[in-house]
Amino acid sequence: MKRRKTLNEKLGRLSLGEFKEAIKTPIVIVLDNVRSLHNVGSIFRTADAFLIEAVYLCGITGSPPNKEIQKTALGATESVEWKHFSSSQEALAELKQKGYLLYAIEQTEFAILLHNFIPEKNQKLALVFGNEVKGVEQKVVDVCSDVIEIPQAGMKHSLNIAVSVGVVLWDIYYKIKIKN
Repeated sequence: MKRRKTLNEKLGRLSLGEFKEAIKTPIVIVLDNVRSLHNVGSIFRTADAFLIEAVYLCGITGSPPNKEIQKTALGATESVEWKHFSSSQEALAELKQKGYLLYAIEQTEFAILLHNFIPEKNQKLALVFGNEVKGVEQKVVDVCSDVIEIPQAGMKHSLNIAVSVGVVLWDIYYKIKIKN
C-alpha cells in the first residue's frame, strides 16, 4: 500500500485565535539558564505541538522577539504564552503559589524514571529543564517537588535540551491525553 503524505489543509491545524482559545495541557515549561536561542525556539515549537500552557524563560535564557529564536520557533512564540523571570526560583515560587507541582528534569539520586512517572489527573505540572552544560542548578532542584530522569543507555547520558523537552512532553502528553 502506497502512503501519501497528508496535505497541510487536512492536518486540522488551529488558527492563532483557535490556539489561544483551546484548552491547554496543564504544563508549564521552565527553562533554567538555557544558552542556545535555537534550543529556545525549538522548545517553543514543541510547546505549540502539545498545546502547553506556557514557557517560562529564566535567567540568561533569551526571549522573543529574537530572530535566532524565530528561526526554529517558526511562529510558535506568537501562539505559546511566555514570561521572563530574572531567576528560576522566582518563576517556581509563582508556579507553586498557583498550585503547580514542580519537577526538575535531571539526573539525581532517587529520581523517578520517566516511564515510571504517572501524572495525577488534572494536576498542573511545571517541568524545569536546565542549561546545556550544567543542567538544572542544584538550588533549583532543591525547590522542586521531585525529579524526573530520562533513562539512557549510551556513553554520553546526555540529550540536547530541545530533544529532552520533546521526549518528556510526548511521554506526559500521552499519559494525560491519550492513554487515559
